[in-house]
Amino acid sequence: MSPSIQTCPGSGLSDSVTQKICAVLNRYPQVEKAVLYGSRAKGSHKNGSDIDLTLCGGADLTLSVRHRIAVDLDDLLLPYMIDLSIFGEIGDPDLIEHIQRVGTILYSKQKQLRDRSAPELSPKNSGSQ
Repeated sequence: MSPSIQTCPGSGLSDSVTQKICAVLNRYPQVEKAVLYGSRAKGSHKNGSDIDLTLCGGADLTLSVRHRIAVDLDDLLLPYMIDLSIFGEIGDPDLIEHIQRVGTILYSKQKQLRDRSAPELSPKNSGSQ
C-alpha cells in the first residue's frame, strides 16, 4: 500500500519539508499515521514555531522507535524543532482534545484518506481506521 502524504496549507511548511518528514516516517512500518497539531495545524504559527507531530500505530510503536524517528528527523537538518510524541502515550486530556479538534493528518500508510481531520483518535484507538 502506498503512503498518503498530505500538504498542510497554512502550516508554513513547504511541500519539500513535508515530503522529507514523510520519507522518514515511511521507513518505519510501526507508524500508521502522523498528525500535525498545535500552531501549525491552526495556522497561527510564527517564524521559528516548532512542528508538533504525534504518531499513531500499534503496540510495536514504542518509545525506542519514537527516539529513532526523532534522530532521523533531526538528521534532516530542517530549520524547525520537531516535538514528536506517540498519541497512545499522551496522558494529558486537554492535549488529547486539542489534537482531536485541530489535528490534521500529515502522513498515513492508508492509500486513501477519508478526510484530513483526526477526530477518531483516542488514546486506546490510535491505529489506522
